[in-house]
Amino acid sequence: MASSRKGLISMPRDSSSANTMTDVPPTVEGKLVGDDGKVTTIPDSDSEFDASQKPPFTLGQIRAAIPKHCWERSMARSFSYVVTDVIIVISLAVVAAFVDSWYLWPVYWFAQGTMFWAFFVLGHDCGHQSFSSSKTVNNIVGHVLHSFILVPYHGWRISHRTHHANHGHVHNDESWYPVTESMYKAPTDSIFDLNFWRKFARLQFPLQLLVFPGYLWTRGPGKQGSHYIPSSSLFDATEWLDVSLSTSCWLTMAAILVWASSNYGFLWMLKLYFVPYLVNVMWLDFVTYLHHHGYEEKVPWYRGQEWSYLRGGLSTIDRDYGLFNKVHHDIGTHVVHHLFPAIPHYHLCEATEAVKPLLGKYYREPERSGAFPLHLIPILVKSATEDQFVADEGDVVFYQKDIKSQ
Repeated sequence: MASSRKGLISMPRDSSSANTMTDVPPTVEGKLVGDDGKVTTIPDSDSEFDASQKPPFTLGQIRAAIPKHCWERSMARSFSYVVTDVIIVISLAVVAAFVDSWYLWPVYWFAQGTMFWAFFVLGHDCGHQSFSSSKTVNNIVGHVLHSFILVPYHGWRISHRTHHANHGHVHNDESWYPVTESMYKAPTDSIFDLNFWRKFARLQFPLQLLVFPGYLWTRGPGKQGSHYIPSSSLFDATEWLDVSLSTSCWLTMAAILVWASSNYGFLWMLKLYFVPYLVNVMWLDFVTYLHHHGYEEKVPWYRGQEWSYLRGGLSTIDRDYGLFNKVHHDIGTHVVHHLFPAIPHYHLCEATEAVKPLLGKYYREPERSGAFPLHLIPILVKSATEDQFVADEGDVVFYQKDIKSQ
């Protein structure tokens, strides 16, 4: 289905083909045997490998390798995660307010901010319609969860759909796409120039961890529009009501926060809500940035005829977050999610294990984490200093470092 947005490519529908999958193509000694009997070598760990080369398998072959039950959505199971997370959020707030100790507040902020981020992930599943088979239920739950953490559900859902449909494309991707060299080096009039903040805030550690609210208001470098305004270039005319509804829900939550701050005191709301909200933003930017940056061997970005939905999806990166993997609902299993966003989060690990033999070295095995994913912090810092722009020309490009700035 063609997109009504110029230059954008709609991603393949996942759920509709879940019941028509073919049998898994057999693999023999690192080779893929297609339906036509043709044998294709799959890169192994000892062979020279170029991740930017076209893969020797198709999206359909990856789909066929995933067990059929991984596509099944359970409303009861999805709601069990929502209920569990809501109980934890309420319990944390009650305990913190009752004890009201400055020794406890930092622990509360981190724990509650992590749970706000878990809310976001469940709302994200609603946006992909992987929460349940009911679009109405998905949108209601998504609005409740995302509005609570000040995210305009439909506005973000639509732009995130664009991100998935164009992942790995230098120009058409929507989030964490690279800045081109000419844009990176273009002079700015002052610090009040909007592009100055769009361009550099996400290239400086730790500013990358705070860019999400600004992105919702103004998008990224070189792009115009807002997730809150129905007439924004992000949206089609048919999406006006959806975006208006989500912005209204956002305004309602903002009004509740103003009312609560007025009646209970801003300091209480700062401790109970606003600091955890910032921790949630930091989690969101931390996770989403590292799913597209910071691998030991630079990942390719594409333009023109070299880009495809499959190659773009394979350029994403899985991450291990230690004990937080289940807390934030296996969001670290990102490659399969990007290729097939209709798969519920609770099947992503199994689906990933099923496709890894087929993907070979096109799958970047995540570094194992301890209880806390502290190993990812130096990766983030290193990427911030080295992954600064890509060339203005070329259909397969990689991040480069601005030597003059060193």
